[in-house]
Amino acid sequence: MSDRLNKPGSEADFLERRAGLWDLRETVWAAPGAHPTTSTGLVAERVMIGSLLQEFIRPLADMARVSVKRTDLLCYNRLDGRWDYVSFDTRDPVGLMPAWSLSRGDLNQIELSFAPLAVAGVGKDSTVSFLRLRQLTISDGPDRDRKDQYFTLADGTATEWLAHRYQYVRRP
Repeated sequence: MSDRLNKPGSEADFLERRAGLWDLRETVWAAPGAHPTTSTGLVAERVMIGSLLQEFIRPLADMARVSVKRTDLLCYNRLDGRWDYVSFDTRDPVGLMPAWSLSRGDLNQIELSFAPLAVAGVGKDSTVSFLRLRQLTISDGPDRDRKDQYFTLADGTATEWLAHRYQYVRRP
């Protein structure tokens, strides 16, 4: 059974087609209704490790150095029949951020739910807040991807908003 489950399936084939270098644009909405802040000049490097896709995000200017700002790992767990994901972002003190899908879903749209996260506020007198995070990874064709991250603060309002959008275009 292990041999059968370790063989790459259509999910690993899909991930392998995502490997390579991608130009990246990141847009952030810090709160519901906030004006967006956009970062450009980023690159995502995606490599396969067995049936797992690893992604490194760094400034394009730092490609010669290893100045990784965020990394994530994504694979399809054939035993559980769901996607497994974990990310780590050096820009925020949140530690490892694990997530899972509820099912296999459609390869062109993978929905992940994260374990609840504690996030630090801004400023010396800030407090810690908890939030839920939902991520949609969408393939808009062979050379365009998007990750939309929706946040819901644990403040009793159940207000969900698009907080991060990562837009990828494959580098020529």
